[in-house]
Amino acid sequence: MELSKKTTILLSQEQHEQLTRLAKERGTSLGDLIREACVSEYGLASTRERAAAVAELVALSLPVGDVAAMKRESIAPPKEPRR
Repeated sequence: MELSKKTTILLSQEQHEQLTRLAKERGTSLGDLIREACVSEYGLASTRERAAAVAELVALSLPVGDVAAMKRESIAPPKEPRR
């Protein structure tokens, strides 16, 4: 990933200490920790990363029924109204 934009954020002393400690425990930088959190929390991923995820899913070769069968299995029939 090319890092080409810089953003400055303000953290409380406690937040900074906790995140710095967590980054150290994980063997990464504070910046990497925050970038990973952005991907995890907001789903920010590159087109290449998304394509790789799709390729991994396709490679699983899971048994999948046709569309009608999947709809029957996943959507509960409507309940009868009470009288």
